Amino acid sequence: MLASSYFLSFCLYFLVFCHGAFAQLFGFGGQSAWQSSRSFAGPRGCRFDRLDALNPTQRLRFEAGMVEYYDVYNEVLQCAGVSARRITVEPRGLFLPQYNNAPSLVYIIQGRGIKGVTFPGCPETFQSFQPDSEQILTGTAESQSQQRIRDEHQKVHRFKQGDIMALPAGVTYWGYNDGDIPVVAIEVFDTSNTANQLEPRQRSFFLAGRHSGQQTYEMGPEAYETGPEAYELGRQTYEAGVRPIGMTPLSGNNIFNGFDTQLLAEALGVNVQLARQLQAQNDPRGQIVFVKEGLKMLRPSRSQEVQQQEFDESMQAQEQFGESWQGPYNVTANGLDENFCTLKIRANIDKPSRADYYNQRVGRIARVDSQKLPILNLVQMSATRVVLQRNAMITPYWSMNCHCGMYVTQGQGRVQVVNHQGRTVFDGTVRQGQFLLIPQNFAVLKRADRLQGFHWVTFNTNQNAMINQIAGKLSTFKGMPLQVLMHSYRLSIEQARRLKFSRRNEFKLFTPRSPRTKKKEHHSAETLEKLSTCLCSASSPYTEKESPDPREALDSAPPFLLRNPSLSTVVDTFRVKD
Repeated sequence: MLASSYFLSFCLYFLVFCHGAFAQLFGFGGQSAWQSSRSFAGPRGCRFDRLDALNPTQRLRFEAGMVEYYDVYNEVLQCAGVSARRITVEPRGLFLPQYNNAPSLVYIIQGRGIKGVTFPGCPETFQSFQPDSEQILTGTAESQSQQRIRDEHQKVHRFKQGDIMALPAGVTYWGYNDGDIPVVAIEVFDTSNTANQLEPRQRSFFLAGRHSGQQTYEMGPEAYETGPEAYELGRQTYEAGVRPIGMTPLSGNNIFNGFDTQLLAEALGVNVQLARQLQAQNDPRGQIVFVKEGLKMLRPSRSQEVQQQEFDESMQAQEQFGESWQGPYNVTANGLDENFCTLKIRANIDKPSRADYYNQRVGRIARVDSQKLPILNLVQMSATRVVLQRNAMITPYWSMNCHCGMYVTQGQGRVQVVNHQGRTVFDGTVRQGQFLLIPQNFAVLKRADRLQGFHWVTFNTNQNAMINQIAGKLSTFKGMPLQVLMHSYRLSIEQARRLKFSRRNEFKLFTPRSPRTKKKEHHSAETLEKLSTCLCSASSPYTEKESPDPREALDSAPPFLLRNPSLSTVVDTFRVKD
């Protein structure tokens, strides 16, 4: 009887353990947004006293593309445990297989292609046979009956512009550009993730080729080629172990190069000559190689991919709306039919139809988290796509549970970041191609350029990133009583109401306007006269006897004046709505 009791207790504990393990691994229960799976990256004296909008500072050119690294010496990136690189693959270029010590998210800025991710222990579900006219396996009775050579591999994924792809740490992946234009992607690593048991910097382990190429260091807008002496000095510094944490080595061989050739040949069941080819000691092509005849493999047709996409969207809607949802694929999902081997790795966040918030005049926001893409529970990262129309603003906010790496894909805008002491640690224009790291809890204010707009993608170091917005719907100010606002800022009741409700009908994305704008949003004649005088004195298209219309003054103002922060503030403050 006692033995049976112990056995029953053991079974119960085992079931609870398995349930928790499956929930954490596959995201059935998901990790709470309040929990963190990161370790502290830098020394305790690490502070975010000054932020910079970063350009790529190191570049490696290969046969069919290049890889650009964002300032690996930057203290802010080291402290945050974040590393970033931009990858360009030319048409018919193959990004050779590799794996990394830290999880990452990849955003496709332009182009399309094929991505392969090899999960350990998963079956090769894509199978094909060569035509009879091609080489036939010989040496067995089956081969003599002209059985074709079979190729089988794990699933390949097609990607396009606007896709975000999740790559767990230690998983092998490769990519191929089968389009007509270069594929450009930004990849951000979370090196402080607990999946990384090495030092807090990004390391790439190459299964093929060599990570060597023409090296370029970029210093601002100019670049110069490094000579042998400069590279040798950098190599010696790297080997001496005195380089800063986060430094990415500019050259290296694949992992097979370090094995004994004879031992490697025996382990893989190949001859010594083939083993030497795997080591790629004399391969000058680098990490991105050109496939002359194009890459041929088994992959679903485009119609099959569209059908699969409709199925995935139907399943997602069914999970969101429950059993009442009757889509074209009304399949009951019990959470156990999607396992490690069949997890989706990508989602598109660029299409307006998939935006979580959309305003035709202001812009849109699209988020992808572990609820939409369960594999993010493994990667423990998420992403947000923001498109701001010209002169629009995003509500002041702070990130509650993660650092945010901001990459500008188009246009430019002004960004201000404030630390816990109320001191501005960044105030400047962030332009296309630049990367800005915004630390957790630092307050942020962003405004799009008046002429170009402002588009960016944010990489968050939490699979369910949360922000706290200060103004507008569902905001901090909206949730406070008027009396608290009055006494906090020494306001009158009318001023407190204006502060709390001035943006009550707007959510996250704001149209630029004056905080003193009346309901009809028409300014007094005196205010318009002041605005007209200000603009006319700057542009002077009128004579003293003329009485210009304020709207004409706005239109005639030179663009460089409107871009000036001080005058831009004046123009926005006295804006006239037609």
